[in-house]
Amino acid sequence: MSLDKMVLAFAGAMTLLSVLLTWYVSPYFLWFTVFIGVNQIQSAFTGFCPAALIFRKLGVKPGTAF
Repeated sequence: MSLDKMVLAFAGAMTLLSVLLTWYVSPYFLWFTVFIGVNQIQSAFTGFCPAALIFRKLGVKPGTAF
C-alpha cells in the first residue's frame, strides 16, 4: 500500500475510532475527532503530516501501487 493510501486509511480509522469512543465511553472524545479534523486541514495547507513521517520511518514507500 502506498504512503498516501496508508495515511488516508489511518485518518479514516482514527476518525471512526474517535466516534466509537465518543458514543460508548465519553462525549469528551469528540475533541479527539476535532483534533483529527484540524490535523487533516493543516496538512492540506502546509504539507506537513506527522502520520506520513511515522509511516515513512516504518518503511512505507510513496507511490501509486498497492
